[in-house]
Amino acid sequence: MPKLILSMDGLVLKEIALDKEKISIGRKPNNDIQIDNLAISGQHALITTILDDSFLEDQNSTNGSYVNGQPVKKCVLRNNDVIELGKYRLKFIADLQRRPRGDRVEPSDSLRSSGASTGEQRGDATQMLPPDVLASMVAEQEGDNSRLGIVKVLTGPTAGRELRLAKAMTTLGKPGVQVAVITRRPQGYFIAHAEGGSLPQVNNRPIEAGAHPLNDGDILEIAGVRMAFSLTD
Repeated sequence: MPKLILSMDGLVLKEIALDKEKISIGRKPNNDIQIDNLAISGQHALITTILDDSFLEDQNSTNGSYVNGQPVKKCVLRNNDVIELGKYRLKFIADLQRRPRGDRVEPSDSLRSSGASTGEQRGDATQMLPPDVLASMVAEQEGDNSRLGIVKVLTGPTAGRELRLAKAMTTLGKPGVQVAVITRRPQGYFIAHAEGGSLPQVNNRPIEAGAHPLNDGDILEIAGVRMAFSLTD
């Protein structure tokens, strides 16, 4: 199980196991990790763990979140990464059974609908859903799975757009409504619920908690948008 080591000025304060899918960090007492310091926002950052992957997302904090000295909005965490929140440090210790990850890739600007053709990508994120639907990609590509997955939008103003699932992790959905994570692993592709009160659907049925395997031809519904999942030959 991955964990965080909280310290300040070199003094270790405590260790926190990442034993939940989401761990919130902030000044308010309702956070999983409360840091009572004015430099920390009430809801400062969120760590989400899906399968073997953990990633940090800044929650529009006043002073920002830093990983290894670099400001981040959202990034995959690697073993021994140091999260900096004000004067506090949170060292990320990965599970010993986790596979080593590649270099961090930050989500870039979304693809503008006016200048994109089907399947075109810009940087590491693609706006293939309606403007209010987020589609961002994080982490480095894993080459173990030879068959590349593709998601094609079936409904909405961007019907017909395609997203190539070439990265290790892809988040799709509308923040605050429903967000799902599709991970690319040696065994294939898996979808998991990440945010929202309702679960994403596969073939018109809500997925169960945890990771759900995807098969060629599956129909997904995330945040009200229907998509077709397929595998290239």
